[in-house]
Amino acid sequence: MAGNLRNSRLRNPPDIISSENPKHSSPIPKSHEPNQFPSHLDAPEVSSSARTICNVLTRVSPNNIESTLSSTGIEPSANTVQEVLKLSYNYPSSAVKFFRWAGQLKKHTAHAWNLMVDLLGKNQLFEPMWDAIRSMNQEGALSMSTFVSVFESYCMASRFNEAVMSFDVMDRYGIQQDVVAVNSLLSAMCREDNQTSKAMEFFEKIKEEIPPDGDTFCILLEGWEKEGNLAKAKTVFDEMIVRVGWSPTNMSAYDTFLTTLVRGLQIDEAMKFLKVMKEHDCLPSLKFFTDALDILTKQNDAARAILLWNIMVDGGLLPTLIMYNAMIGLVCSNNEIGHAYQLLDEMVFYGAFPDSLTYNMIFECLVKNKKVRQAERFFTEMIKNECPPTHSNCAAAITMFFNCDDPEAANEIWSYMVDNHVKPLDDSANALLLGLCSLDRLSELKGSAEDMLERKVNIYESTMRRLQDAFYKEGRSGRDRYDHLYKRRRARILV
Repeated sequence: MAGNLRNSRLRNPPDIISSENPKHSSPIPKSHEPNQFPSHLDAPEVSSSARTICNVLTRVSPNNIESTLSSTGIEPSANTVQEVLKLSYNYPSSAVKFFRWAGQLKKHTAHAWNLMVDLLGKNQLFEPMWDAIRSMNQEGALSMSTFVSVFESYCMASRFNEAVMSFDVMDRYGIQQDVVAVNSLLSAMCREDNQTSKAMEFFEKIKEEIPPDGDTFCILLEGWEKEGNLAKAKTVFDEMIVRVGWSPTNMSAYDTFLTTLVRGLQIDEAMKFLKVMKEHDCLPSLKFFTDALDILTKQNDAARAILLWNIMVDGGLLPTLIMYNAMIGLVCSNNEIGHAYQLLDEMVFYGAFPDSLTYNMIFECLVKNKKVRQAERFFTEMIKNECPPTHSNCAAAITMFFNCDDPEAANEIWSYMVDNHVKPLDDSANALLLGLCSLDRLSELKGSAEDMLERKVNIYESTMRRLQDAFYKEGRSGRDRYDHLYKRRRARILV
């Protein structure tokens, strides 16, 4: 494109992006091949006018687009123009021709111009993009949004120096070079992988001329978090405190910095900063505590998780049910029953009501640690609160109760499972039979086994061998009883 964009429409659009005129065009990079961007075929809802126009842009030869558009009889509204442009990023040449055609019918809105600039920039057609910007300036349609798009397009193309040069010329177009502009450019840089150092170079150059705010530091901290650079994050955080001080409005920055420390396994360092933040009434948000708790859970670090939890609760933050379950699961995996009970008791006071997962994690821990009396009482509480144990926890509990000389409790769990149709029954049934075997309660064993076969429960081969040993010790009568069970099981398998 040789000239500026005048009179709200593009001049000589074929020259803007046509590969036949390399002097005024830039090749579309492979990363922006067709289908890289959303199209009218992907969008769930497209107006009939926009769909008709998009079909023209994608199917008609570029030389015939304007005449074909005119033949449709459509006079696109401002909303239609914007809708079409949003869906035409894969076809920049056709989009330009549509933009010129629509501009001859009605003056474009500032939003439509911004979309055109963004479309050209995202396709790395930077010369036409600047022609569009100059025309926007003449139309009085330029805004900060325009340059935000320019920053993003240059950074996505890894042309960071040109992004900075765009910032440098903003004032020539009547757009103020303020902290919002600075933050927009920093954000575009940091959004790209491993480019926070580029953002820091720009920040160091501009920070005395345009004082940073909390968002500035938050953007930089997010960049260093993404790259996992603890040393740089600490440096930026220290400068943040010096320049903008402590303020609850900078919570996102605190979240990011502390998360960087925790992910970098500098948990103790994070705890120190947390205490200082608490002194300044600047605790991070619940999001940080959620993320940090997730990290500590994966590291199975119950001790530090408890410290973190106490700081959070003392700071007035209300943990969610998901957080409670994560914490209870962590302390249970470390066999800290007391902490698990404490968390369970306090949940309702913070508006988080325990669910089946909550109860089952604690019950599993009690069973694993052979807390017989506590497990028996807790089972009763679970049933009362309509949060019964899982079938796997039931099986483990039945085994534990038999091993700890409490067969009545084991039978109670089995009866509950049968009465309440808890499925599958197989593991628990076999656990019950093995427990009865160990106590030589053969009459009860035979009756239970027959009942299980009647219910089509699978009695395992290993269990049958134990039953055989137990019954055969009783002589011929025992062998007869076992043989009867064996035949019934065999018949059920063969059916």
